[in-house]
Amino acid sequence: MADAQIISTIAAIATPVGRGGIGVIRVSGPYVLSLAKSITAHTLKPRYAHYGLFYHPVDKSVIDQGIALYFPAPHSFTGEDILELQAHGSPVVLDLLLQAIISQGVRLARPGEFSERAYLNNKIDLTQAEAVADLIDASSQQAARNAINSLQGVFSQRIEHLAEQLKQLRVYVEAAIDFPEEEIDFLKDSKVATTLMTIQRELDAVYKEAQQGALLREGMTVVIAGRPNAGKSSLLNALSGKASAIVTDIAGTTRDLLREYIQIDGMPLHIIDTAGLHDSTDTVEKIGIERARKEIKKADRILIIYDYGAATEPEDPLQILGKEASREIDSSRISLIFNKIDLAKITPKSEVGKDYPRLYLSAKTGAGISLLCHHLKMIMGFSNAGEAVFTARRRHLTALAKVEQCLQRASNQLSAGAGELLAEDLRIAQQYLGEINGTVSSDELLGEIFSSFCIGK
Repeated sequence: MADAQIISTIAAIATPVGRGGIGVIRVSGPYVLSLAKSITAHTLKPRYAHYGLFYHPVDKSVIDQGIALYFPAPHSFTGEDILELQAHGSPVVLDLLLQAIISQGVRLARPGEFSERAYLNNKIDLTQAEAVADLIDASSQQAARNAINSLQGVFSQRIEHLAEQLKQLRVYVEAAIDFPEEEIDFLKDSKVATTLMTIQRELDAVYKEAQQGALLREGMTVVIAGRPNAGKSSLLNALSGKASAIVTDIAGTTRDLLREYIQIDGMPLHIIDTAGLHDSTDTVEKIGIERARKEIKKADRILIIYDYGAATEPEDPLQILGKEASREIDSSRISLIFNKIDLAKITPKSEVGKDYPRLYLSAKTGAGISLLCHHLKMIMGFSNAGEAVFTARRRHLTALAKVEQCLQRASNQLSAGAGELLAEDLRIAQQYLGEINGTVSSDELLGEIFSSFCIGK
């Protein structure tokens, strides 16, 4: 029994690699209290900061001095006994302390295993577990606030409310199917149609907020493409607000990918400047063009940039991208940017309703850059950072979209009088909701989620 307790106890350094004022080692599992006594030479009082020496459990040599904290199960993050040792933040000291713990048979934690145990012990649900990682990775203040809200259960509560409404509707429909003698004609009963419509409206609101949360977490990737010397690098510099790329009048100055990370009203934006697209015999330039086309295929948005004064009628953007790339690219992802309007002395403007959205600007003077920023926000459905109140991931959006499809089918089944098919669509919709917060989950999904966490969390 003792051996099983030791083996099931995990440990890891919870602070980043490198030197610092303090470093934290976290231990979780049934062997914690015994381990704590052998390291501190004291029986630790729950939720009390004990300052003293840290000893090696075998030879009792002093490793360091610091603070020990003990949190007994189930009142801890993982729901198990937890020991936290706050030592000096030397990598050498922390490694010595961790090795001393491991020498007792405790094993190293896998990435995200502490959060995984919290989920498995019903301390948090899956969206809250993901919010832990999102909070650590937050790249803006708003993203951090959203992650905290999700960790506090805001997103989970919205999903649970939807799931509860679906469950009640399922109970009503399936009861009418299973007990026809009750003579409940739910297919003609307005209650089902009204409830279904209410759920669909709430789902739509949750999806929009989740989309905002996903944008704040992940941002979008924008690739700047076009012919040589159209001003791609100048546009990158104008958006980033610094001279990230070398700009000259010589065509083909940019021969490889240049990446910048910026924020527009809190929305993360990953901008990639590419080599000018054209037929080249230069080996290095050809490699740069090939890399550019690969990034173009993956981009959320493609900005095709033109020299406004170079031609009266712009070249077909799909022709610029090339035959192979154009076959794999959805043209709805393309915006046309007409640069160097300062030379033609015209004012910045944006045009919609044509084959592609068109923006007229000057990357050199900055005129019209605000129009481009507004355009990028609008096309991604990003209205205002303050409207997003929780963080979300791509998998959440995918699941919510599947729920929406199920509810639309359910509505159609109701209109067609297909009661059993209606009940089945409601059941599947509830299952997709369960995948979001983990009430319905697979080992493969859990492995994928928690493997992306840092060790010690």
